[in-house]
Amino acid sequence: MKAMAFVGFKKSGKTTVVENVAKELKKRGYKVGIAKSMHTNFDKKDSDTWKFKKIADYVLVRAQETDALLFDTRDLNSLLSMMPEVDFLLLEGFKDAKHIPKIICAKIEEEVKELNDGLAIGISGIIANKGIEKINGLPVINALETPGKIANLVEEKGFILPNINCRMCGFDCYKMAKLIVKGEKSVKDCVVLSSKPRVMVKIDGKELPMKDWVQELVEKTIKGMLSAMKSYKEGKIIEIVIKTE
Repeated sequence: MKAMAFVGFKKSGKTTVVENVAKELKKRGYKVGIAKSMHTNFDKKDSDTWKFKKIADYVLVRAQETDALLFDTRDLNSLLSMMPEVDFLLLEGFKDAKHIPKIICAKIEEEVKELNDGLAIGISGIIANKGIEKINGLPVINALETPGKIANLVEEKGFILPNINCRMCGFDCYKMAKLIVKGEKSVKDCVVLSSKPRVMVKIDGKELPMKDWVQELVEKTIKGMLSAMKSYKEGKIIEIVIKTE
């Protein structure tokens, strides 16, 4: 999965840019996911859903036209883990994300400078209507006139790092992300993403992503239980199938 964050202040044109880029990627046959950061709660205080969330870990809502799953996440990783498998994940907002490249949506040049944390690869939004071609070396692209150009950037330069700051590559994820944006490193330099998992779990054929420490926990637990059996012998591959029906 590749990802791109579209960041900007209020009324900078983020939604329009994301909408047009998503349409373009869909035309190209890709499966697209969108994550949106909101500054207001849609389950207002004292509403039914607000009361349920105070009690339950997860709340499913069946609305007239849209269904929703309400839950509290510990971090961005937990939130994005709920997204089904897609080719491209577009994030609207999430200015604080430091492991994903960004398209800055702005109204004026000062906003570009304020929002650029070293992860920007392009500029769009309201400012693109002013005929400016580049700002600080970054291309300015009008999402209404040429959404394909932004979609090209997403295809070519989109990525998402694990955001666990393991430092096995020698850097934290933010530093590595900046180096990838500069072209000095690639996603292949991320040890976590490039290494083959020691433990793989599939549910109905779909692989369940697991961090290194989870893989280690599963491996040691299973080997520990099996080693107590008289007929157990060490092997290179251990296969376990659990049928729930």
